[in-house]
Formats: sequence, C-alpha cells, structure tokens
Amino acid sequence: MAKNGNNGGKPLKVVGKPFRKVDARAKCTGQTKFADDIVLPRMLFCKMLRSHLPHAVIKKIDTSKALASPGVFAIITGKDLPISYGILPVSQDEHALCIDKVRFIGDPVAAVAAIDEDAAFDAMNLIEVEYEPLNTISSIDEAILIDEPRIHEYGDEGNIHKKVSLEFGNVDDGFALADLVREDTFFYEGNTHLPLEQHAAVGNFDPDNKLTLWSSTQTPHYVHRALAKVLELPASHIRVIATPNGGGFGGKSDPFNHEVVVCKLSMITGRPVKMTLTREEVFYCHRGRHPVLMHIKTGVKKDGAITGMHFQSFLDGGAYGSYGVASTFYTGALQTVTYDVPRYKFQGLRAFTNKPPCGPKRGHGTPQPRFGLEVQLDKIAEQLKLDPAAMRRKNLVKPGTVTANYLRIGSMGLGQCIDKIVDGSDWKHKFSGCFRTAKESVSPAARTSAAPVYRSTGTTCRSPAFSCGWIDRAASA
Repeated sequence: MAKNGNNGGKPLKVVGKPFRKVDARAKCTGQTKFADDIVLPRMLFCKMLRSHLPHAVIKKIDTSKALASPGVFAIITGKDLPISYGILPVSQDEHALCIDKVRFIGDPVAAVAAIDEDAAFDAMNLIEVEYEPLNTISSIDEAILIDEPRIHEYGDEGNIHKKVSLEFGNVDDGFALADLVREDTFFYEGNTHLPLEQHAAVGNFDPDNKLTLWSSTQTPHYVHRALAKVLELPASHIRVIATPNGGGFGGKSDPFNHEVVVCKLSMITGRPVKMTLTREEVFYCHRGRHPVLMHIKTGVKKDGAITGMHFQSFLDGGAYGSYGVASTFYTGALQTVTYDVPRYKFQGLRAFTNKPPCGPKRGHGTPQPRFGLEVQLDKIAEQLKLDPAAMRRKNLVKPGTVTANYLRIGSMGLGQCIDKIVDGSDWKHKFSGCFRTAKESVSPAARTSAAPVYRSTGTTCRSPAFSCGWIDRAASA
C-alpha cells in the first residue's frame, strides 16, 4: 500500500490507486461527441477541389457549371480568402485556398457548400481549373541545386527554407584528442500519424455575427488566432471548441484550410457548414515526421568516451513552413542532453519540396537524429570491441549538468532504463564472446593524442548536400 512519509504514514488516496478514466464510460458507450458527430439544424456540407499537379500556376478557375448544380449554396476560391496564415510567425505562408499557384498534389483550390456530401462532391467535379505546370522539386538534393522556380518567395535562398549553423567549443580539438573518429550517413524516410479519426470541422456564423468552430484540433488557440486574421473578425467574436480527438499525435496541431473554409462558407450562406476529410485527404494534410538526411562525425577515446561531435541534418519540409523552423533546430538540440558531448557543432537545413508539408509528430525533429546517433554508437562500440550498453552508461549526462549548448539537465533516469533492458534481455550472456577490452582492441598508435588514426566511413552518400560544398555555404550563413 502506498504511503506518504510526510503524511504521518497514512495511506495515499490517489497516488498508486487504480482509478477509471473519467471519459472511459462515455467513449465505450458511444456518448462522446467527436467533431464528425456534430449535427446542427440546416447544416450544409463542404467538399474541396484539390490539385492533381505538384507544382503549377493557376491560370483560370471556372465555377459556373458547379454553381448551377442541384443543391449547391456557395462556392469559394482563393480570391475569397486572400490573407495568409501559419502556425509560426516566421512561416505565414499558407492560404485556405490557393490563389496564384499550387505547391503539392492535394493543395486545395476551391470549396463547395451543398445540401449534402453527394451534391457537394458532384459540384466539386464540375469546377474547371486551367493550370500552367512548373518544374517539380521532389527531393532535398533538388531543392539545394535548383533555385528556380522557387516554391515560396521567402526563405534563406532559392528553395531553402532555413539554414542553421551553431558550434559549442572547438570540435576540431575534440577530434584531435580522439583515438577513433567515425563518420556515418543516415537517412530517415519519414512517416505520418494515421489517427483513427479523420480531421473534421463544423463552422457556424450566427445572426449576431458570432462565429463558433467545432474542430478535431490539438491547438484551439492557434486556430482561433488564424481565424481572426484570415476572416478579419474580432477575436472576441470567435469561439473555437476543441472536440475530443480520436487520435492526434501532433497531426492536428496546425491551423488547417478546411477549418477556415467551413467558417467562411458559413459566413456566406448563413448556415452551419461541416467538412470531414476522407482518409486520402488526411494524407494530403499530412504534417508528418520530416524525412531527414543526416551526417554524423563523432570522436571517441579508446574507452568510448566522446570527445567531440559534428552533426549535420537536411530536412525535407514539403510545400509549406508549418513548424519547420523549430523542427530544424530540434534535430540538433538534444544530442548533448542524453550524452556528455564536450565539443559540439550542428549544421541544419530545411528544404521546400513539392510534397505534402511536414510538421509535428511526437517530439518533432528529435527521433530522427536519435535513430542516427544510436546506430552510430553501436557501430563505434563494435569497432572498439566495447560493450555498447556500458559505453552508453559511461557517456550519460549527469544530473545537474549544463551541457555544451547551455541546456541544464534536471534529472537523468536513462541509466536505470539501460540496466533494466540489459538485465531483462539476457543480452550480455548471448553476446559475451563478442567483446574484448578496449586495451586489446585499440592499437598503440591510436592511443596517442595526435591526429585520429582510425577513420571509418559508414553508409556512402552521394547527396549534393555533401558533395558540392553546400554545408560550407550553410555554415557561412
């Protein structure tokens, strides 16, 4: 029984007790109302026409046939919502409906409000759009090498959204002190959230000129701010209700175009308007984890102690900014939080490409470099014939430490986690014959403090990011 030493030894009433989740009964019985469960009198339904081209100028949009379709109440295009928005002040680069050009397959260009979803879908397919295709930027390499056409007219240069270059201590000195310097290149493919519940929103502009939005959002305050800006309404006249989420994982953390569109259509028609995205449209909204190309150079002593690290990351950001500037910094911020890296250099770059925009997903920007660094540490341990668990233990940051990049560590429970895994997995017994001592595995020449003797290249990478001096350009920014 849990007891509190500061409570006279009396049993605790909450800590350590099994309590039923407060919302469990309502969810199990189907009483919980998610965004798609909202039904209002006289409600209309919305569908959005999306681009079938990844990069193109919008020459003309003809909505005449769609407006004449049965059950249609209103159709809007980009000219009806000309004000941009975004989650970060530095990335106000999105429009609820594209105005001048589309930037990825799935970018919305027009929206229909109709009596039901079938009528809206039929009318949507009658909208005619004339495009002028542009060259497509489909990878990090192409974004680095191709300046024109620019996906956006802002950013550090060409199709580069953000460049970062930071150094804490002299990394070259750290490599000179090392007995082994290892370089590896890794690529994280990226992924997306796939919650059970698709995005949905209901907008209602009432006769008192007050707007209410029900949405499956994780960030109601940011949505509130975007609506006030784009719709040019007083913030006091807007209410955003974040309905229960049927899964989010960061994928519902941006203001989304369908949230703005249903509100605008409600203002035009005087009726509530709902839109529930299809599963395909959820993938268009995306905001999944960034694909990241990483190059890691780490110096270690013969006992596995890290002497310095140079970490380079290149992010495929997709077509819009989203949280991308923050994600870029995050790819380099936390390497020193887990392990004691006395000298650290970070260079990061986020590229715009003609793909669905990436953003926040469960610790955005940090799982990718963690994957790369942990794999490299395994490779280093194998090369030095060291126990990889013991080597990690040796390098863990101590509680109360201020890291090389000035982060203060309050606590560190990773050591206990490593011990639990090693003890529970029988790992040492299975691999006990694979390791010799560091003294046996490192040659006498490698024990000097001169320039590193061992230099090992991991995965070969022919990316222009590493072959055309681009990282040097980033460093000089």
